[in-house]
Amino acid sequence: MLDDLAVILFRPKYPENIGSVARACLNMGVTRLILVAPYNLDLDKARPLATSHARHILDTALVVDTLAEAVQGFTAVYGTTARTGGWRKGIMSPATLAGVVDERLRSGGRVALLFGPEDTGLTNDETSICSGLMTIPTSREGTSLNLAQAVVVVLYECFKRALDAPFTPDGPPEERATTVQEQEALFENLRETLLAIDFLKDDNPDYWMLPVRRFFAKINLRRNEFNLLMGVCRQVRWFVDRHAPKR
Repeated sequence: MLDDLAVILFRPKYPENIGSVARACLNMGVTRLILVAPYNLDLDKARPLATSHARHILDTALVVDTLAEAVQGFTAVYGTTARTGGWRKGIMSPATLAGVVDERLRSGGRVALLFGPEDTGLTNDETSICSGLMTIPTSREGTSLNLAQAVVVVLYECFKRALDAPFTPDGPPEERATTVQEQEALFENLRETLLAIDFLKDDNPDYWMLPVRRFFAKINLRRNEFNLLMGVCRQVRWFVDRHAPKR
């Protein structure tokens, strides 16, 4: 899905952050990680943060000495920055960048996302090679994100845009819609329960059930909700049978 998207970490300082970035890449379907002159490439410290699942991304990461080597072969490179203003104009949000990246990838391009050192970020010279810049909005009390946090935010937006259809989680079987037969069973149970607590009138309970039926007609009742209401009715009738005076 994002086979032609890569993450470049420029002079990352901490191996733990490198490991966490590898895990973020795995989570969002990115397998290419490029490290430019890391200060401390201690894989023994990085692997626990990558977890066993993303270890292959960490172990196959390309390590180069210069930024020029890192961006070789890409058709577009987008840098990240926490600093705005000055000559850094037209800075995109992660969602806007994701749209641009998606368009590039679908047209056959190869795109890299460039992240600077944890303490200083990218300099003006380093961002000069970028096709565009992106910043992650934060509260004013904390404008600096952990490196792995920044990576996962951007990749999440790219992952969403790369989907051919909106993501919808598969619900468990009990969350299916109820059938007409199940709805009728619930109405009968509600009818008997509401009669037991004198909410409905004995003379014509079916008539007084009409507003209840109309109410449920507005709801796409799910099977788990059906089970919940059936259980409430059962418990109410048990309590009435045990504690209420006989009528």
